Amino acid sequence: MNDNLQEYENPIEYDKENDVHTADIPLIASWAKKVTGPIIDLACGTGRVTIPLAQAGHQMVGIDIHAGMLARAREKAAHANVDIPFYEQHCTALQLEGMEQSALVYMVGNSFQHFLTNEAQDALLAGVSRLLKEGGLFIFDTRFPSAEELLEEEHEAYWRSYEDEQGQVIDVFTSATYDPVSQVQKNVTVRRRKKDNTVVNQSKIDLRYVYPQEMLRLFSAHQFKVVASYQDWQGHPLREDAQDMVYVVQKETGM
Repeated sequence: MNDNLQEYENPIEYDKENDVHTADIPLIASWAKKVTGPIIDLACGTGRVTIPLAQAGHQMVGIDIHAGMLARAREKAAHANVDIPFYEQHCTALQLEGMEQSALVYMVGNSFQHFLTNEAQDALLAGVSRLLKEGGLFIFDTRFPSAEELLEEEHEAYWRSYEDEQGQVIDVFTSATYDPVSQVQKNVTVRRRKKDNTVVNQSKIDLRYVYPQEMLRLFSAHQFKVVASYQDWQGHPLREDAQDMVYVVQKETGM
């Protein structure tokens, strides 16, 4: 994952570009109310979800690999007047040093797709299991491997616009190519200044797609059972026309 982090090199601009994403917070919050003790936000980034949950009174812990994103998260947490410990750890080598096991770990923003190989996915779930108490829950999302998603054309498509730190409007365009053998999609994001179409930033990110039946085998291999599966953060049942998959899985007891 270390060589797949170009999207996160400017945490302030990242926040501006992704500030519209809040749909996951209510569902995570509803599950958070059912547990006690620390809740771990895995691949927490700049604390987009961590901080609102801390403001709601939950004991939060954030973990991410990116030092710059964590620095931004600490600044935002201090500004919000919430005390959240943030740890810099690789999600394929998760350790409990300084932390106690949790009844709830979650990972949002489709971060699961950063784990590009079977070995990386195995290492992630083994680490999540170490973080969880017996019977603890892991909630995460990943994009559904629909034909529409995988067969995107390679030409640039407009995604959205935002204002940068100087107040200039930035238009964001994306393009993608998919390798069906590795199940990895190579994505390019280009950001252009609207007034003169000048490219101000370009980044690349590779994302792995996993099919629902593959996911079930993966859960079984790591002794997780599915509590719920949705096609969105509103809790609608997973169907063939889904764009996303949201899973709530439980660490089996006796592990």
